[in-house]
Amino acid sequence: MTVASTIVNDVRTQADTLVDVRGASKTFVRKGARTNALDGVDLSVRRGEFVSLLGPSGCGKSTLLRLVGGLLEFDAGIVLVDGQPPAASRRQKQFALVPQSPALLPWLTVRQNVGFLTKLNRGAEGHRTPDEKEVQALLAAVGLDQFGGAFPHELSGGMQQRVSLVRAFALGAPILLMDEPFAALDEITRAQMRYLLLELWERTGGTVLFVTHSIPEAIIVSDRVVVMAARPGRISAIEDIHLDRPRRDDMEDSAQFHGHVSRLRTLLRDSHDAEVQR
Repeated sequence: MTVASTIVNDVRTQADTLVDVRGASKTFVRKGARTNALDGVDLSVRRGEFVSLLGPSGCGKSTLLRLVGGLLEFDAGIVLVDGQPPAASRRQKQFALVPQSPALLPWLTVRQNVGFLTKLNRGAEGHRTPDEKEVQALLAAVGLDQFGGAFPHELSGGMQQRVSLVRAFALGAPILLMDEPFAALDEITRAQMRYLLLELWERTGGTVLFVTHSIPEAIIVSDRVVVMAARPGRISAIEDIHLDRPRRDDMEDSAQFHGHVSRLRTLLRDSHDAEVQR
């Protein structure tokens, strides 16, 4: 590669960067005890990319997610979202958050829950309200088009989480932050949810930052998997995922998929061993 082409590629990469984290650190103080949740984290996420944060409990995955979303203040470093501080992007409704719990309003129907946040944000800078056809298409994509009039207590846990997904995508925000959204589901439902998520993402586009403890889940949804280690919270490795899109469940039987599983297990084990030896 020539010097000129290297410069062009560098410029293109910078132009495509949506989330830019440089040297970010965060320390929590509770009852006089200090916890170094993140220390000197560098991460760039390109526009339209699906990136997973993978690692053990306490390694700072959720903290990093919240720093990017402007829900926490960092102690040192730089965090930019589309070239501006996260708080500014949050005010402009650039984020949609999917937490572990569906957090549905029990007195609203499925369709009302999906439309609640879009109604709340109507008129906000950068916000576009989806029409009824778009909402119905999203519900149909996750198999809930016949449940628009149902209430949350009439749905299973997996169905409630599907509503939570549709609600987030209906916001039309360019960045989706997902904090272990499938952690409370059984393994069969969880596996189904991965592909429902991918179908919604492929329909609507956007950039996803996804927190998970599951190696197979991280591989099948992601363009890149960021491996994190604790004490202090930091990025220990990044694995590029070389699987074609759209992703299919039969890919989980492929040699390529199992190669990624093996490498990520090794990276996580090496990070754990290094932590123990500290």
